[in-house]
Amino acid sequence: MSGQGDAKRRDGRPGGSQNRSQGRPPGQRGGQARGGQPQGQHGDQPRGPQRTVQPARRVAYDVLRAVSESDAYANLTLPPAIAEARLDPQDAALATELAYGTLRRRGTYDAIIAVAADRPAEEIDPAVLDALRLATHQLLATRVASHAAVNESVNLVASTQGRGASSFANAVLRRISRETPGEWEERIESSARSDDERLALRSAHPVWVIRALRRALAAEGRADELDELLDADNASPEVTLVALPGLAEPGEPRRPYAPTAYGSPGGDPHRVIAATGGTVRVQDEGSQLVALALTAAAPITSGERWLDLCAGPGGKTALLAAIAREHDVTLEANEVIPTRARLVRNALRGVPGEVMVHEEDGRSFGATHPGAFDRILVDAPCTGLGALRRRPEARWRKTPADVAELVPLQVEILNSALGALAPGGIVAYVTCSPHLAETTGVVQEVLRGRTDITEIDARAVLQGVSESPIDLADDGSGRVQLWPHRHGTDAMFLALLQRSATEQGDANSEERD
Repeated sequence: MSGQGDAKRRDGRPGGSQNRSQGRPPGQRGGQARGGQPQGQHGDQPRGPQRTVQPARRVAYDVLRAVSESDAYANLTLPPAIAEARLDPQDAALATELAYGTLRRRGTYDAIIAVAADRPAEEIDPAVLDALRLATHQLLATRVASHAAVNESVNLVASTQGRGASSFANAVLRRISRETPGEWEERIESSARSDDERLALRSAHPVWVIRALRRALAAEGRADELDELLDADNASPEVTLVALPGLAEPGEPRRPYAPTAYGSPGGDPHRVIAATGGTVRVQDEGSQLVALALTAAAPITSGERWLDLCAGPGGKTALLAAIAREHDVTLEANEVIPTRARLVRNALRGVPGEVMVHEEDGRSFGATHPGAFDRILVDAPCTGLGALRRRPEARWRKTPADVAELVPLQVEILNSALGALAPGGIVAYVTCSPHLAETTGVVQEVLRGRTDITEIDARAVLQGVSESPIDLADDGSGRVQLWPHRHGTDAMFLALLQRSATEQGDANSEERD
């Protein structure tokens, strides 16, 4: 499940963040936007032959528009767009870099565009603004020739928005092309009111995200690694595959930690997946590690019942299912959103056997299935701040309000999981966010006043799972925080909680949660 609370644009259309509000400029009553045409409309329609646009750039632009207008996710929108355009591997790689790179650095590019256009970015027609962002990325962050970046982007605007808008785009982009990336960095940072604002412009992260990441690193005594982390968020991650145990063998190159993880051999990884019938999947090594840790937290006994409580879209479910199959264990999954429940069932197609997929509210699952499971994975809905390199639009959509909404939900779900736990059973609480309120804060809140739950040293468990030593901070809690810059994984958090095995009374008595 994703976070909630995305802001709405002032014109009533759904939007991702306040930075994308698309109201009319002050003093205008529905006429021309200062981007050369009415906002939300095409200006002068192109006459005569349509201007051609290189296919990779067109695909990247279409993805940017889907993200801006429909709150789409680039990682879900881009692959079918590439397939529909029939891009060869080289053009597919270009489209991916252009789309992801532009989305990651959107805040920085908007600041540059605002200076070059002499107006706030939100006063520019949204469709034109996306084309300007795409061109700015090519001009300042790639080896694309300046004339090609400008001309292609002007053609793109002309073919979709008309001549008036293309003239405006041409003027803005030629101004941008006259200065180096370093000169632009210096110009936009000169207007910052604080060190954090300067860092936000330089690193293309919202200020609140920078502060949250700094606090999380400081909790480990490593606040000085912030710049490395921000750089890692802006780098393109390598594709990592998981070979489901007992069904596939990991290939080369192997990843350093998870015994199931290896790098994509090149080309389209989805072809590898299709060729293996789903026994090989794309999955970050950090996601593999936290699922493996749950299975390794105690010896597995035949006949155990396991649960993936927040299972969508199903990657960790499939890994758990493969391991459960090897040990005569029953796995069940739960996903409250029907479309995501279908994704879970699809992910399980590569694993022989049956896995029941419930579609219940995770907050009440413990009440309807008390004491039923020996191991439960809680991959809680979170802000996703640990996966910004894979979900480039997320940093611009999330706000502190999302954290405030998600934390109570995370507490409810974790409490529910503990209610569904059998005596001696283990819960793995996992987030793909390092935000302290979503990680340590949730665990501490749930454990407050409880004597029936203890923490297992997740650090020791993960070291035992790993193929090589992992540099994990030790704050005395036994919890694990992975990092992109240090481990090459998403910033996954893991805590292992165990229910007392010596409770008195019947396992289903009302005295148990």
